[in-house]
Amino acid sequence: MGMFSESVDVACTPSGQPLRLDWAARHYTVCAEPVRWYERRQWWTEESRAPLGSGPGLVDHEIWRVQVRADGEDAAEPTLTLDLSRHVSSGRWRLVRIHDALQPHRKPETA
Repeated sequence: MGMFSESVDVACTPSGQPLRLDWAARHYTVCAEPVRWYERRQWWTEESRAPLGSGPGLVDHEIWRVQVRADGEDAAEPTLTLDLSRHVSSGRWRLVRIHDALQPHRKPETA
């Protein structure tokens, strides 16, 4: 699928590491150790102004790469690798990338 931005609900450990997420009316559990890093963001496209003293949270945003497995009836589906972004000041989570290389390959239809 590639890059996009969609709101997701994420449940985390006390240290802030993602454990579970709800996306597209489905529930997923993190099934491998997630990886975290920080990226620079174009804050001026999201904020009307930069409040004095808000540099670290304003300039960088937290990204988590997680592997998730669907819960319940969908548990037989393969794992997905997703990149999630957390807005530092609001705690809001967004799904920003689904990794195509790890999507299941469908067989071409034959006539």
